[in-house]
Amino acid sequence: MLKEKNNSSFEPKSSRKAKVKKPNPVAQILNGEFLTKSFVLNNLPYIFFSLFLLILFVAKGYYVKQIKDEIRATQIQIDQNSADFLEVKTAFEIETRRQKLVEKLNDRGLKESLNATKVIRLESNDQ
Repeated sequence: MLKEKNNSSFEPKSSRKAKVKKPNPVAQILNGEFLTKSFVLNNLPYIFFSLFLLILFVAKGYYVKQIKDEIRATQIQIDQNSADFLEVKTAFEIETRRQKLVEKLNDRGLKESLNATKVIRLESNDQ
């Protein structure tokens, strides 16, 4: 009986099971073999969702860049409007100074009062 067991272990090479060589993962990716695996096919919705999120992330980056450019342009416009406002305000203050108004109203025969303005207030009798 021992001889039979020993003989079975010394079978010729052709009858032994051939060793299955694991394919290289890089080679599987390059030739597309990994796409036929059941793992990829079972997780296809998750893969599409991940790709969608990736595309959304890239689009958000472009959108934020566009918003920043618009904010920068608006800030430049606000600064320009502020400068124009100060310029107009200064010109208005110069034109409405007391001396300028007196000179302009002199042609119409109006003169500046030298006496202080008096305010007349009436007290109500309801109290």
